[in-house]
Amino acid sequence: MKALRRFAVSGGAWRGVGLERCWAGNVLRTKVDGFSAEHAAMIMGVDVSRLLRRAGLRPTRQRVALAALLFGNGDRHVTAEILHEEAVKAGERVSLATVYNTLHQFQHAGLLREIAIGGQRAYFDTNISNHNHFFVEAEGRLVDIPGSSIRVDGLPEPPEHLKISHIDVVVRLVRK
Repeated sequence: MKALRRFAVSGGAWRGVGLERCWAGNVLRTKVDGFSAEHAAMIMGVDVSRLLRRAGLRPTRQRVALAALLFGNGDRHVTAEILHEEAVKAGERVSLATVYNTLHQFQHAGLLREIAIGGQRAYFDTNISNHNHFFVEAEGRLVDIPGSSIRVDGLPEPPEHLKISHIDVVVRLVRK
């Protein structure tokens, strides 16, 4: 693998030898010239094949490619359509159905959290900790709510054989 030199902040982007990180919308994007998505994720500190094996998933070519796109850029919220578009732009041959199936496999393996917004759209969050979200309706975008900003009191007791795993609070935002 090519060696990388130290990064220098230049013109709003971070540059290294063959590596560029820049903000695109609200997501930090990573491009590594001459590397596969898996190698790019490894450069950013994520060994996706190992991550998948530890979650009990076989690291197939498509799972590895999608995991690299998901986990190689830090915590993020994606829909299947967004991830499919990113995969196609990265040169991966993968169907939208495969992306949906893979996202659900990752969720069942504990690698992602699914957040359903109004029963219309499902977002997948790489941050699996118990946290809440703002939903910017005009942009269709989820944003993490910092720390313990929301407290939920007065929860009913669950049935005897069940426990509460987490509570999803989504605060919808519109322009003033």
